[in-house]
Amino acid sequence: MKKSFFLLLIVVLAMSCRNDDDATVPQCTEPENFTEANITFNSAVINWTDANTSASFTIEYGISGFTQGSGTSLVTNTPSITLTGLMAETTYDYYVKSDCSITNFSLWSDVQSFTTLPSPVVPEFLTNLSDLNLYTGNLADLNISPYAFEYRLNTPLFTDYSHKQRFIALPEGETLEYDGNGLPIFPDNTLIAKTFFYNNNEMDLSQGRQIIETRILIKTNGVWATGDYRWNAAQTDATLDADGGDVPISWIDSDGNNNNITYKIPSNTDCATCHSTYSNITPIGPKLRAMNFEIDGVNQLQQFIDNQVLSGVTDISSIAQLPNWEDTSVSLEERARAYFDINCAHCHIAGGYCELQSTLDLDYETPFANSNIYERRNSIMNRVSTYLEGFSMPFIGTTILHDEGVDLIQDYLDTL
Repeated sequence: MKKSFFLLLIVVLAMSCRNDDDATVPQCTEPENFTEANITFNSAVINWTDANTSASFTIEYGISGFTQGSGTSLVTNTPSITLTGLMAETTYDYYVKSDCSITNFSLWSDVQSFTTLPSPVVPEFLTNLSDLNLYTGNLADLNISPYAFEYRLNTPLFTDYSHKQRFIALPEGETLEYDGNGLPIFPDNTLIAKTFFYNNNEMDLSQGRQIIETRILIKTNGVWATGDYRWNAAQTDATLDADGGDVPISWIDSDGNNNNITYKIPSNTDCATCHSTYSNITPIGPKLRAMNFEIDGVNQLQQFIDNQVLSGVTDISSIAQLPNWEDTSVSLEERARAYFDINCAHCHIAGGYCELQSTLDLDYETPFANSNIYERRNSIMNRVSTYLEGFSMPFIGTTILHDEGVDLIQDYLDTL
């Protein structure tokens, strides 16, 4: 009898074990194949794949290096989640695990990472330059925002031998629109920036630079406005300043000569004087003809078209080219007229500040016979070859003579 009882017990236990084996829950596997998409300055979409037949997911994330358990946790029923409320220019780590049931879940994935984009450019005249988000990282490094693009001029304006960094920030999805050889059509909320600086030693750039000012143009409701930001001595930020002022500058030029000047930051009134056409504020430099040249073997305007920041034109050969005044392969007249165009024509043009004070029309495309250059040649030479505030030309924006420019103009006028 006892023997029969023990045999029955063994059979029951064997059957029970077999039933437990049959009911074993499949292992909940880890998510894999992580990707990040649609990363902005404050959000990101995280995607992954999962081999489990049915699962929800837990994601924990935080600023890179955070300790698991101290981050932010979210739950989703799909292998994708959008993270919002993130900080700009910040690297985040995240982990994901599959939750197959209340008691069955996977191990956490290996750490994954992504970095948010910088904050968008703010087309407003705020108190500090840093508030406009024009640069990323250390402000003094002048690393332009990815929402903006640099442009160069084949013949740049002379401003006491200073260096300049120029760029344009367009609203998202907008472009410059072709409108002939001159200025393109700028959409509302366009911001144009120009930063002026001196290298402390042109023979050794590792000695750093002194940034003086960042001039800003912003277009709002079809109207341009000017603002000027003056950099502090520590080169950590710049402050909106409507009054202008003097800044002592010293530098060593490429010939090893020591130079000392008193640089003049313009007031808002000064800016309006040069940037006024028919009493309306307007940009001066970024005319298409002035940007139509090659940089490192690539035409700048073609690059703008390819990057979808210039529309309305596909054939750049139809756009005129303003010569580089230093390019001796073009005629002396073309070089001198290009120099006049960028340095003088914003005032000496129809609708310009000097229209009623002078008969000169120095726009590059004005025929020579209509420019009055010949008739006013003595006055031109007299005013560009001597520096006397209130008399010399350019009227605003310089405190010393541009020796090379004076020589060019003299050589040209001597041929007339």
